[in-house]
Amino acid sequence: MAGCTSRCRQGVLKLIQSLQRLVSGTLTKDKGDDELEMTMVCHRPEGLEQLEAQTNFTKQELQILYRGFKNECPSGVVNEETFKHIYAQFFPHGDASTYAHYLFNAFDTTNNGSIKFEDFVMGLSTLLRGTLREKLEWTFQLYDINRDGYINREEMTEIVRAIYDMMGKYTYPALKGDVPQQHVDAFFQKMDKNKDGVVTLEEFVIACQEDETMMRSMQLFENVM
Repeated sequence: MAGCTSRCRQGVLKLIQSLQRLVSGTLTKDKGDDELEMTMVCHRPEGLEQLEAQTNFTKQELQILYRGFKNECPSGVVNEETFKHIYAQFFPHGDASTYAHYLFNAFDTTNNGSIKFEDFVMGLSTLLRGTLREKLEWTFQLYDINRDGYINREEMTEIVRAIYDMMGKYTYPALKGDVPQQHVDAFFQKMDKNKDGVVTLEEFVIACQEDETMMRSMQLFENVM
């Protein structure tokens, strides 16, 4: 079991490296890719063509990403423990566990405690190549922890604190305990237009579109994918 978990962690790390190459436009097949794909045909998800239609990835990109995902994670899923271990490696000076928990839940759209390749690719397609509106909608879902369609102060505070914890004291040497709350108060002052104590999706989108600095802050997770 431990060996399988270790292989899965390594596999997802390789997948993340492939995603970075996707963004930079350097992801291509090597000479052995076609032969390897032939050996993986029986493992392809039944909806590969459907995923191509539903995402902003090409068929070639989906094949490469799925091969890395399935070849190293034979179970075809990533659980929360593995997800947290992966993030811990990227942020050794901080505690990424809480943020990884919320990010995992955002990808786990079926709320079954695991992320399938299809779930992962659909989310990544939005984050990497979606429209501005789609990215903001996905971000809103991340902050809407209880999935009630609104973001309250407690939810936003949880995510903001998780981000600060993940970045660690080395990144923010002069950070005071009340800084995350100050940021949340500033966000709410701009977002909560009708002052009812919660932020709706439309309020969130409009506020981010009107304030580029706020949008960068709210989408900070994009830089740590």
